[in-house]
Amino acid sequence: MTVHLARVYTEPGPDDGRRVLADRLWPRGVREGDPRVGVWLRDVAPSTELRRWYAHDPDRAAEFRDRYRSELETPGPGADALAELRDIARRGTVTLVTSTREVDGSHLPVLAELLADDPGR
Repeated sequence: MTVHLARVYTEPGPDDGRRVLADRLWPRGVREGDPRVGVWLRDVAPSTELRRWYAHDPDRAAEFRDRYRSELETPGPGADALAELRDIARRGTVTLVTSTREVDGSHLPVLAELLADDPGR
C-alpha cells in the first residue's frame, strides 16, 4: 500500500492513484467534479471542535494526534469513513489531499499512519 499526501490544489500526477479529499469543508475555488479532488470523505476529517482546538499549533500536535485517532476509532461516521478509506487504500495507491497549507502539520499524516497500521491489509 502506498499513501501520498498533497494539497488539493496540486495537479494529479501519474503516481497519485486514487485521490481522496479528507477535509470536512469543500476547498475554496474548486468546482465539483474537479479531478484534483477524487472522492470526498468529509467524515474522515477531524471534527470541527478538534480542528479549531488544534489550530495547527505544533505544541498541541501530539495531543491532536491522540484525540483524532480516538475520534476515528469511536463507532460513528468517522469510523465508517475510515473503513471506507481503508477499502480504497487496499485496492492500490492513494493520495490523501487537503486544502490546508501545511500538509505535514495537518491531519493527513495521522491518516497515513492509520492506513499503514491497517490490520486488514
